[in-house]
Amino acid sequence: MSEEAARRLVYDAIDMVNQQLPAAKRLAKSPQTIIVGAGGALDSLGIVNFVIAVEEQIADATGAPMQLLDDAMLVEGGPFQTVGSLARHIAARAA
Repeated sequence: MSEEAARRLVYDAIDMVNQQLPAAKRLAKSPQTIIVGAGGALDSLGIVNFVIAVEEQIADATGAPMQLLDDAMLVEGGPFQTVGSLARHIAARAA
């Protein structure tokens, strides 16, 4: 999967999660959008909902599940730091 295809899946997940968030907390569809860490708009429940939405988008697109979370994933500088870093991570794992 290309990074662009992975980014589109993340953007689709953002659309799903944004429906549940107040306008001030919605995620922008940009590679620089911070997901986890300083400046991130999501609380812990929002992060869980977002991860589930991304995993559902990947499964729908590829026909195969992909588990994105482990203990190291949500640390500063990890794959969930920004939309762009998450898209690169997904693309690498789906290659």
